[in-house]
Amino acid sequence: MAAAAPSAAAVGAAINRLLDLCRANPNGLQQSVLDQQMKDVGLEVVTAAINALLGKGHIQLFQQGGSLIYKEANKEESVKFKGLSSEDMLVYQAIQQSANQGIWTMDLKRRTNLQQPQVTKAIKNLETRNLIKAVKSVEHKSRKVYMLFELEPSRDVTGGAFYTEQEFDVEFISVLKHQSLHFILKQGFATLENVADAVRKSGITKEELRLQDFKQILDMLVLDGEIEEEISSGVGTHAALPPDTLCYRGSKTRIPDSSAFTSIPCGVCPVLHECTDDGIISPKTCVYFQTWLTF
Repeated sequence: MAAAAPSAAAVGAAINRLLDLCRANPNGLQQSVLDQQMKDVGLEVVTAAINALLGKGHIQLFQQGGSLIYKEANKEESVKFKGLSSEDMLVYQAIQQSANQGIWTMDLKRRTNLQQPQVTKAIKNLETRNLIKAVKSVEHKSRKVYMLFELEPSRDVTGGAFYTEQEFDVEFISVLKHQSLHFILKQGFATLENVADAVRKSGITKEELRLQDFKQILDMLVLDGEIEEEISSGVGTHAALPPDTLCYRGSKTRIPDSSAFTSIPCGVCPVLHECTDDGIISPKTCVYFQTWLTF
């Protein structure tokens, strides 16, 4: 014969005792303390009281160092979490701790000690309530991470301003490089801050670019041979800058777009194997070869 369900009176009394314990421990009521303080109450009654309070959003459930922690919820939180199960709250708390880095399902399973179906169900419930959201990760394109709905993902997750829909935005990078190079060549030399201010004021992008982002752009231009770094002497053309300030100028040995070595037509000629000195196809009659010889 199945055991009788706890009486409403017993559950009601347990609810009041549990709330009193939470209020007496505002920093969190540990499971061990709850067990000790309510050892005279049957497990079924305590479980029913906890589930009733969680269902109404009156308490919150956390996991800390392998131990369960209970806290009384304020009015706003009571409405926000009303109807969520203990599994939902455990998953929510783990996602909350991940901040704007997010957390993926395998880590959620490990942190909450829940089975995959329970984690999946909790995620669905939380997403339906707009309490959490899924974000695609640039580092792991096949993996979604979850974070609180109101948070903006970190640049580690989204890739920052240089990524669009988790793809490296080559066109955007090209525009930034062109605008930065144009400013440096026009000014003669410029600091990182000068370039950043000029590009921001140009209105070519509405992205919130950091100095670190502009430093990456200038590093690309240096590697491309378009500009070079120099240290301000504080005198002459550098009189407007403090000594030892890093700045940039157009490269004195800019790499040309093409050269005699890179433009030789023979390397890409589709009929090279038919080319002979006295044949129909010959270096003597090849217009591309004659053009190349003018370098």
